[in-house]
Amino acid sequence: MADQINSLEDLASAVSDDIGGLQGVMQEPREPIRDSLGRSYATGRRKDATARVWIKPGSGKVTVNGKPMNEYFARPVLQMILAQAFSVAGVEGQFDVMATVKGGGLSGQAGAVKHGVSRALQNYDPSLRPALKAAGFLTRDSRVVERKKYGRAKARKSFQFSKR
Repeated sequence: MADQINSLEDLASAVSDDIGGLQGVMQEPREPIRDSLGRSYATGRRKDATARVWIKPGSGKVTVNGKPMNEYFARPVLQMILAQAFSVAGVEGQFDVMATVKGGGLSGQAGAVKHGVSRALQNYDPSLRPALKAAGFLTRDSRVVERKKYGRAKARKSFQFSKR
């Protein structure tokens, strides 16, 4: 009982000593993660699609499975989904993207590439993390198709009922 607190000054000094010891632990700046070629890599996922994404500084050229983005994702909505990560981070046209996507359909693949680009941008420049996180682009969208149950036409739909 040698360290008893008898006054407000004792309490303030005890609390400030505890906080002073934790300052270095709470906020450590993130380091950029880049390979020897100056690229950042990340994996993005959405539904059944998985995208492997590499970004590097460039003119804004996006290649998906060896094809230009507007050729692979022909619908403007899918191209807009891909561009969202760059517009939120404020780096449109500053990075070249090379992505390989497998599984799922085009919508899931576009979401997977967006998730991968967002994570790669955060790895390349950690100062972009707050904007991407606030927009929800760093969170994996875990919604997947529900499995079909036996005795059902689909996951929840029943077969047509016949009274007679």
